[in-house]
Amino acid sequence: MSSMVGLQRLPDWLRLRAPPPGAVERMGDLTAGLGLHTVCESARCPNQGECFAQGTATFLLLGDTCTRACSFCAVASGHPSPPDPAEPERIVEAVRRLGLDYVVLTSVTRDDLPDGGAAHFATTIRALHACWPSLPVEVLVPDFRGCLHALHTVVAARPAVLAHNLETVPRLYPAVRPGASFSGSLELLRRAGGMDAGLRTKSGLMLGLGEEGAEVLWAMAQLREAGCHCLTLGQYLQPSPRHHPVVRFVPPEEFEEYRHIAEGMGFRGVASGPLVRSSYHAAGLLGCARNGP
Repeated sequence: MSSMVGLQRLPDWLRLRAPPPGAVERMGDLTAGLGLHTVCESARCPNQGECFAQGTATFLLLGDTCTRACSFCAVASGHPSPPDPAEPERIVEAVRRLGLDYVVLTSVTRDDLPDGGAAHFATTIRALHACWPSLPVEVLVPDFRGCLHALHTVVAARPAVLAHNLETVPRLYPAVRPGASFSGSLELLRRAGGMDAGLRTKSGLMLGLGEEGAEVLWAMAQLREAGCHCLTLGQYLQPSPRHHPVVRFVPPEEFEEYRHIAEGMGFRGVASGPLVRSSYHAAGLLGCARNGP
């Protein structure tokens, strides 16, 4: 795989091995045949070859066009199509064919929908549980513009894990995540945990966007104060020259230091490394069980 991202040369620790022959094509054929999308492809995840070779993927609900245009994200922005009511059953079929024992769902941000797509998340979770009642489902949700009713709709469908990424520190939000609110995202995680004591919550930060170390530690502490159980830290990689530049490539030893600090803060699951992404090896990070019955 190329050692270049955007216009920047990657350090040795970020150079990726090519995926096994046919791995990407096989997953692409399956999802295309079912009319589904994966965030692995839409967001140009560097781990997609590895994950596809293992027969797993993170499904992207509600199309592949986002109503926002965050400067870090490779997902296309524009005017999305209406939700497809048949998509949940096609997700079920994909899970059946892949034989997954842990499912991760995410979506584009749909500010055009009154509930931000919450009902579609819930319908998909319930469709999966109708076939496999004990199947753990992790959802990586947008902020629903702070709508608590939308959040409750998703939580009531009883996912095992609800994830929502802070992405970066507050100072960088205007440049990196316009239209979103750091405090609002924290409140979503806090409220989700209060709606279901058995739910595990999760968030992630990208490093290398221009944040300072003290800001990262402060954001981590804020997540713990909000009751967040799980944290992921990974290196931001510029999808193209028009996206936010990489300010710094964070070395592996620094990620390891953050991991130790996060564990000391009380996070129950921490994944910290240059190639870590929010859904990477998700099943192993917190285990498959909920906190309670």
